[in-house]
Amino acid sequence: MECTRQKSLAKSVSIQGIGLHCGEMVTMTFQPAEVNFGIRFKRVDLPDSPVLIADVTKVFSTNRGTTIREGNAQVSTVEHILSALAGCGVDNILIEIDGPEVPIMDGSARPFIDLFQAAGIESQDAEKEFFVVEEPVSYKDEVTGTEIVALPSAHCEITAMIDFNSPVLGKQYASLKDFASYGKEIAPARTFVFLRELEHLYNQNLIKGGDLENAVVIVDRMMTQEELDVLAKKLGKPSMKVEKEGVLNITDLRFTNEPARHKLLDLIGDLSLIGKPIKGRIVATKPGHASNVAFAKILKEKYKVQRKLKGKPKYNPDKTPVLDIEGIKGMLPHRFPFLLVDKIIELSDSHVVGVKSISYQEHVFQGHFPGNPVFPGVMIIEALAQTGGILALSTVENPTDFDTYFLKIENTKFKHKVVPGDTLILKMELLTPIRRGIVHMQGTAYVGNKIVSEGELTAQIINRTKL
Repeated sequence: MECTRQKSLAKSVSIQGIGLHCGEMVTMTFQPAEVNFGIRFKRVDLPDSPVLIADVTKVFSTNRGTTIREGNAQVSTVEHILSALAGCGVDNILIEIDGPEVPIMDGSARPFIDLFQAAGIESQDAEKEFFVVEEPVSYKDEVTGTEIVALPSAHCEITAMIDFNSPVLGKQYASLKDFASYGKEIAPARTFVFLRELEHLYNQNLIKGGDLENAVVIVDRMMTQEELDVLAKKLGKPSMKVEKEGVLNITDLRFTNEPARHKLLDLIGDLSLIGKPIKGRIVATKPGHASNVAFAKILKEKYKVQRKLKGKPKYNPDKTPVLDIEGIKGMLPHRFPFLLVDKIIELSDSHVVGVKSISYQEHVFQGHFPGNPVFPGVMIIEALAQTGGILALSTVENPTDFDTYFLKIENTKFKHKVVPGDTLILKMELLTPIRRGIVHMQGTAYVGNKIVSEGELTAQIINRTKL
């Protein structure tokens, strides 16, 4: 069964290693954090120890790794540690780091997984919040040929396919259908590089900490011994001999498709920058850090909309309403042309949902923006108020003896225009229990998947027979 509780580590743990690109020795200490803290890096080596949130909006560079930045502080090559945290289901952690780059370790996520398992992973007293893929989402880079798609699924599963036009690597793919297998199937896969790329990377001031212990070096084009000697000298490494195409490392590949598995590892880390675990199926062809981050930004925007629409009512016009127009007229004193609720589809002790269909026959269109019919924002608020009146009056006996008078409207926003043909879904929720006839409500008006207006409304229930 999938664990839906947030997680952190049971105790603080540290790890030390060299940065792949900066070549500096770095120590990271993982501090347990409270619920909803998220994943944050703290540069303890810098003045005031600035904190960086692991979020896709903070990505500064995707050149041979993913770098996040906040102000003048940055942390590079974050993808492996983020992948390990996602693979273990850890949601909340403070990572204290005394250098500019996450240590590369052996080029995989396995050392981090081993560290976390030794520290212990604990469930916390709060539910995880997921980004749920509700409809297909796609990304394509016409230049690189990269394609990534997210599809609806009950849980997270990821597939990565690679093709470097290399006779040595060939086309490869890797899949992860169950994150319980991450530590065994994905975490051990090491980063890889082509031998022919090393000089170019060195000239870019990268791979200062790279060696055969923390990366798989692939030979898909033979180089002369002179070229190899020059390269070894530049890298500050012993001279090497290459007698055939293939894997240069002194150890064997951990998997026949280790490069594809590592690309999947990177993809998991980069997509975790959304800030929430994903429920959906991800299929990526030729993924890389730039495309991963671009796709993560798309998903982040989808998540933000989804979160805002989390409480959006589901309207089924075929379902019998709680109150039809005659039932509404039996509770509210309003009549045409000022009765602005057609039906009530939900009603509880704490919320109510109404429906208002906008047609061109609305009387307001005769004088409001002639030739450009836009339903006035103030009428949307009135429709919300009337819907809220149903909630308020449902709490008293003999509701026809009472009226609701609105005392205050606050924090009101109008976000999209409403036009003929739209169907307004009007939701009012109690913000506090009703006391002494005072009703404080949050109102939200939707058209489709858009919030068109929202605000706080306060009303008072008045017994008209006692006025």
